[in-house]
Amino acid sequence: MNSPADWKGRVLGERTVAYTDRDPILYALAIGARPDELDLVFEDRLRVLPPFALTLAQWAPDVLGSAGAFEVGNAVHGSQRLRVLRPLPPAGEISMRARVPEVWDKGSAAVYDVAVESDYFVATWSLFCPGIGGFGGERGPGRPPALDSPDWTVPLSTADNQALLYRLLGDRHHIHVDPAAAAGIGQPRPILHGLATLGAGALVAARQVGAHPADLTSLEGRFAAPVFPGEELRVEGWSDGGLRITSERGPVVDGGRVHFG
Repeated sequence: MNSPADWKGRVLGERTVAYTDRDPILYALAIGARPDELDLVFEDRLRVLPPFALTLAQWAPDVLGSAGAFEVGNAVHGSQRLRVLRPLPPAGEISMRARVPEVWDKGSAAVYDVAVESDYFVATWSLFCPGIGGFGGERGPGRPPALDSPDWTVPLSTADNQALLYRLLGDRHHIHVDPAAAAGIGQPRPILHGLATLGAGALVAARQVGAHPADLTSLEGRFAAPVFPGEELRVEGWSDGGLRITSERGPVVDGGRVHFG
């Protein structure tokens, strides 16, 4: 396949992934769960945070890169969407199927949407791949519009070892641990996973609005800039579910939405 457009509609296969209760507990800790949030960190009463599903489905965008759709070292995780269908069990096996529903032409880059479907969730990655645009496809969605002043703002501290914890959940790309790999993408040091930042923001939002974080029904966000482990962030929220996460350098997640049942 020579053109990014040729990948539209491509089926990426099926996979069944098993996990134990250790994994959703590790996920909760990696995005900032507190010791007193026992039903997030204690197996005897465990409720699984829905964005944990994204760690189970990470295989799908990796399959697309390995198949040669784009240069893996140059691709950037542009945005993420998650729709929850049913609560995940504390442990078990999840069967998933993946495909490429859309490929967008941004001129200088191509954007691949990778959708993963299961009985429990539907998750969609958008992968921004520079240098392979201009193939004559539709441009697709633009950047989200700027938002007014938020209804609430809460500080969010990231931990120095947060990327090291989060990568144990399956996303072991070297830019999250190896300074040389981070330098290869123009960053001064390893960066935090965008999904760790987004998950941490959803956890903060649940606390702020008085919802249980395991009752999350949908989550999305666009990754606007990198986060460095140890940075101080701010989570900004709107009464309609709007979500934005910023650092002192500006937005790191924008166009966000989070809803709870």
